[in-house]
Amino acid sequence: MIDGPYFVLTVLGAVTCALVAGVFIGFSTFVMRGLAALPSAQGIAAMNAINVTAVRPPFMAVFMGATGVSVVLAVVTFVVWPDEGAVELLLGCALYLFGCFGVTVVANVPRNNELAKVDAASESGAEYWRTYVAEWTMWNHIRTGAATAATVSFILGLT
Repeated sequence: MIDGPYFVLTVLGAVTCALVAGVFIGFSTFVMRGLAALPSAQGIAAMNAINVTAVRPPFMAVFMGATGVSVVLAVVTFVVWPDEGAVELLLGCALYLFGCFGVTVVANVPRNNELAKVDAASESGAEYWRTYVAEWTMWNHIRTGAATAATVSFILGLT
């Protein structure tokens, strides 16, 4: 069984991934639906405000903390290679790093950057908003699933 600092690192990975999954599932299940129900200019303004607020320390500490813990945990797992749980821990790291952090970088952030540039009052802005909501939410579902699966993998790695 995993113990000592390795145990603490694994629990920290599970907790941070679970917190990120919780934020993302909130967006997938009600925040984006609520924003989509607003007139497009209001939805765009609200989402742009959320995107600015999201990159502040409270959320970024958890989001980037889970990323850092996943990297360190992967390295430690390869070095220590425990008798049990190595596969589950490495799977959890990969799920978070590729399915959550990676998807954020290649799918969600570029869409956020484009949304910040649109004229919210224009017809093209309204059209982009409809596309944005559908695509951003789809990618967010993937991030939610990946962060949740990473949490489960870390927990299984402890058993």
